[in-house]
Amino acid sequence: MDETVKPLRIPPQMSVYADKHNIFHLLQSMLSGLVVEQPADALSFMIALLQRSSTDIPRVLLLGPPAVGKHTMAERLSADLRAVHVTSESLLSDQSELSAQARCVPPTEPIPVELLVKLVQRRLGEIDCFCRGWVLEGIPQTRLQALSLQQAGVIPEHVVMLEAPEDVLLERSRGKMVDPLTGDVYHQTFILPPDPQVSQRLEHRPAELQRDAELQRHRREVTGLSSAYQNVLRVVNADQPHADVYQQVLAFARTRRRSRIPRILLLGPPGCGKSLQARLLSEKYKMVDVCCEQLLRSVAAEGSTLGEEIHSYLDDGRPVPDSLVLQVLEERLSRVDCSVRGWILHDFPRDLQQARSLQEALQGALQPNRVFFLELADDVCVERTTLRATDPVSGERFHAVTRPAPSSEVQNRLQTRPEDSTHTVTHTLKQYRTHTATLQAVYPAAGVVDADQDPLCVFEALQSRLTAD
Repeated sequence: MDETVKPLRIPPQMSVYADKHNIFHLLQSMLSGLVVEQPADALSFMIALLQRSSTDIPRVLLLGPPAVGKHTMAERLSADLRAVHVTSESLLSDQSELSAQARCVPPTEPIPVELLVKLVQRRLGEIDCFCRGWVLEGIPQTRLQALSLQQAGVIPEHVVMLEAPEDVLLERSRGKMVDPLTGDVYHQTFILPPDPQVSQRLEHRPAELQRDAELQRHRREVTGLSSAYQNVLRVVNADQPHADVYQQVLAFARTRRRSRIPRILLLGPPGCGKSLQARLLSEKYKMVDVCCEQLLRSVAAEGSTLGEEIHSYLDDGRPVPDSLVLQVLEERLSRVDCSVRGWILHDFPRDLQQARSLQEALQGALQPNRVFFLELADDVCVERTTLRATDPVSGERFHAVTRPAPSSEVQNRLQTRPEDSTHTVTHTLKQYRTHTATLQAVYPAAGVVDADQDPLCVFEALQSRLTAD
């Protein structure tokens, strides 16, 4: 091939440096900031952006129906994130002309969209919100408001929609108490103030007509509002203990959508769903799915010198020596597609020696930056594995319970692999349990995910940890 038309090969060290110093995320933040804010002095704006204490400035919307717990949640979240808590009340509290106009609007009527957008845009553009980030509570309330804010450049990183049944909201609304000095909100049953003096001055402020109107408006608008933020939205069931709800909200708000090249090890016992989760992740994030077993068979079929050597082991049913496996893996993971798109490796390593050898082989640019262990009880592993079979025509794998064959014709030709027999699976499980502790010692920062749940729940758990810092 003519050298001038060959695809550009990016040295892997470049992507590693970019990952280490968050270069892609930094460039993305600066570019989005420039096009959204459109500052008159672009250079000064970028310098100010770089001088901030962190590039991960929180921009969170906390939405939901009345009495769902937005205020208490937003207060605590802004404190933990060290962000500015912005509410409808705080937007109207200063002496500016815009706030004065908004205060003239009757309480039973919504603030005009154009005026609301200007109020929010002005407040979020102030220096404290620019440097520390913000948690905006209860705004927007309609799809039109959301789209107008987006058009004005108010783009959140995370949107949390709290939801609860109507009877729960009514109960909470009746027990709502307000501190007249601080404006803090409490509940006579669920959230009591720790200070007895505060308890004595709490006021019960029933506003049933206004509450009902707000609840009806929320019901009308929630679908459109959610669709406006569908790519950054997390719906959280607020009908749980307050601490549980808050932990879900906080975990989501701390996830980061970074342009980071993923290099993932996915480990676990047979039957835990490694292949399925690797396929789902590779499809979602466009990374290369590297199954060690399939890779060895592919190399063996190529007819190369290395392939012929591996083929002899596979034909005899003997394990391929680690030295050959590592040679194949190192060559595959150093290709351009893996360097540019990232990869997810499963079915290797399986013991301490393999893990250490893999670390030595994958120097620098090839080291994994995420490791996950899928955990599953032995009896479930055996049940999942021994009931699966493969179609020799299509190569697809089916399961007698969770994914039966689509027709009797396919069912009749299914074959069970020798490694899926009860005896072999039990032996493999015993070996895995023997080496689990040492593998976890090699990867102390690895995440552990419960695989005994719906595959999509497992996938969501992996996704949340993949995007977390």
